[in-house]
Amino acid sequence: MTKVLAITNQKGGVGKTTTAVNLSTSMALHKRKTLLIDIDPQGNTSTGIGLDKIKVKRCIYDVLINRAPAKEIILPTQVKNLDILPSTIQLAGAEIELVNYISRENKLKHAIKSIKSDYDYIIIDCPPSLGLLTLNSLTAADAVIIPIQCEYYALEGIGQLLNTINLVRENLNSSLEIEGILLTMYDIRTNLSRDVVKEVKRYFKGKIFKAVVPRNVRVSEAPSYG
Repeated sequence: MTKVLAITNQKGGVGKTTTAVNLSTSMALHKRKTLLIDIDPQGNTSTGIGLDKIKVKRCIYDVLINRAPAKEIILPTQVKNLDILPSTIQLAGAEIELVNYISRENKLKHAIKSIKSDYDYIIIDCPPSLGLLTLNSLTAADAVIIPIQCEYYALEGIGQLLNTINLVRENLNSSLEIEGILLTMYDIRTNLSRDVVKEVKRYFKGKIFKAVVPRNVRVSEAPSYG
C-alpha cells in the first residue's frame, strides 16, 4: 500500500528540501518505487534531484491548474526507482488561481489518485508557507514529517502549523498523522542546540526521530554538486 508523506514547516531554511531529496533517494536505493513531488514554486527539489528546470516544459502547475494527467508530467531521475513530479517558477501563480476552484484543497489528492498504485512511497516537498499548495499536500498525505532546526526560534510558528494540521484533520483529511519530528542543523558544541532538543522533546513527546541531522558545511554544499 502506498504511503504519502508531506515534508512541511512554514519556516524556511529548516531542511525540508534536503530531507525530501535524501529520504526519497534512500527509499529508491532500498528498491522502493518512489515518487518525489515538488510543490514549492522555488523548485529547489527539482534542481536538487538533478533536473535542468530550463528544459522542463511542463510541471505540477499543469496538473493542478490545467488538469494535465500526472502520468504525463512525471519524469524519471538519474536514480533507479525514483521519479519526480517537478516544479518551476510557473507554480508561483497557482495559489491565486486555485482560490477560484471548487474543492481547491483536494486538487493534488485527486491528481495523484490514478498513479498512487505505481509507487511504494510518495514524498511531497511543501513550500515554506501555509497556503493552498501546502493545504493540498496535507490533504493528499497520509502523514507529515516536520523538520525543525536546532537554533533560536526553532519552535516559532510550530503552533500555527499544528493548528493547520488539526483543521485539515477536522475538515479535509481525518486520517492525517504526524509521522515524526526531524531535528536538523544540530551542533553538539553549543548549549543552544542541546537546549532546543530538550524543548522540542518536551513539546512533541514520543514523536522525535532518533536520527538527528548535524550541522555540516558539506550538507549545505552538496546540492551544488548535484
